[in-house]
Amino acid sequence: LSGAAPLEPVAVSLLASAQEKGAFCLDGTPPGYHLQRGSGDGSGSWLVHLEGGGWCSTVKDCSGRRMSVLGSSNFMKPLQFTGHGIFDSDEIYNPDFYNWNKVYVRYCDGASFAGDAEGQAQDGTTVYFRGLRIYEAVIGELMEKGLANATQVLFTGCSAGGLATILHCDDFSARFPQQVSVKCFADAGFFLDVKDISGERSFWSFYNRVVQLQNVRQVLHKDCLANKDPTECFFPTELIKSIRTPMFILNSAYDSWQIQNVLLPTSSSPEKSWLSCKDNIGNCNSTQIKVLDEIRNTMINDLKVINDKADWGMFIDSCFTHCQTLFRISWSSPTSPRLGNKNIAKVVGDWYFGRSQGVKEIDCEYPCNPTCNSLPPP
Repeated sequence: LSGAAPLEPVAVSLLASAQEKGAFCLDGTPPGYHLQRGSGDGSGSWLVHLEGGGWCSTVKDCSGRRMSVLGSSNFMKPLQFTGHGIFDSDEIYNPDFYNWNKVYVRYCDGASFAGDAEGQAQDGTTVYFRGLRIYEAVIGELMEKGLANATQVLFTGCSAGGLATILHCDDFSARFPQQVSVKCFADAGFFLDVKDISGERSFWSFYNRVVQLQNVRQVLHKDCLANKDPTECFFPTELIKSIRTPMFILNSAYDSWQIQNVLLPTSSSPEKSWLSCKDNIGNCNSTQIKVLDEIRNTMINDLKVINDKADWGMFIDSCFTHCQTLFRISWSSPTSPRLGNKNIAKVVGDWYFGRSQGVKEIDCEYPCNPTCNSLPPP
């Protein structure tokens, strides 16, 4: 009996100024977003979320994405918000944000809304690397649709969109008057610069190709670029050092995507015993768990700078999962992961509204947290 939670899917709005701004998906189609208007005491509040979906690091890879939703708005369909975590309109499952204006910005550039370049596919057609223009033009259009009058805003993203949130956080908050409460929230966007199982920095090399191909440099922080390689400045470990806007970092210390793609990419030719561990952390032996614990330690170490930032928050659980805000089961349900006996929705709400001091939760090592067990495998 939770009232009138709208069950109809939310339509795609295509960016009106795409042509004028040169803000295109990889295939040259206009980018899209889904906007659901808020109601009641939430009508002045906005949640703006950047979608994730990995990256492409070669013209060939990016060109391939043009035949999918990750590279073309031709494939974008209406989205169901109900039942989807922080997008849920049901007060029971999303008590703090249920009646806010909610925007889900589609990801179709392949470089975390950060590139500004173009390439040529083998067939001679143009591949557009215009993520930065997409970000700027979509935010601009949302400002005209009421975002400019918001009294409180939460800027979020998951995975590659979580990295985008970290990249753009200060720029986004600078667009509002000082009295507006603007905070950023990155879900599963804390990607680590760690070696793969064969000892190679393969993920660093992959990011390096993305940064070069898509000309990501201009969104990177100037103080980082002054003494570090641009690729290093694309990693959250460096980015969070100079962000001034209050931010919340939600991540698993045993992030399933990072275990599968950063630690154990196909290029590292993991042996058979690693392949079953890669599929499901429950299959890992004690030697393998020690390797995963080292990744956890790297993450916790890299996040230490947050301890000095009073208005920041974090929730670092030990569940083998990736992206926890967009699903009711992980965001807010009787079986959601808990730290300090609070689920993610509660901790994030407490942080955003300042209901409790120093909201910084770090889980113990896997497999110590029984509340992880109900999550479906990634």
